[in-house]
Amino acid sequence: MADEPLASRNCKPCEGGVEPLPPAAAGVLLRDLKGWELVDGKALRKTITCKDFLGAVNLVQRIAPIAEAEDHHPDLHLTRYRRLTIELSTHSIGGLSENDFILAAKIDQLGA
Repeated sequence: MADEPLASRNCKPCEGGVEPLPPAAAGVLLRDLKGWELVDGKALRKTITCKDFLGAVNLVQRIAPIAEAEDHHPDLHLTRYRRLTIELSTHSIGGLSENDFILAAKIDQLGA
């Protein structure tokens, strides 16, 4: 299953009690993503500049059902009327899990 592309995987429930991904493992998974960065080793972030305000809102609306289906929800920040910043972290463990990378890969499939 580790060879399966991230976007083909599904998030698994995470209620704590496990360690966050070590930085080396996070770095390996990051290579499979487009335009994402590690933030303090505890989160993933991607900023997308959309064509206009409605384009940014539309992107949020396209991300929402994916996040809901995976039961893993990003922080979404719409600023400067068309700039959407997406932040992923597994809050229950205080850092990154494979779920964050899976959801990021699914968001990348939107072509944003």
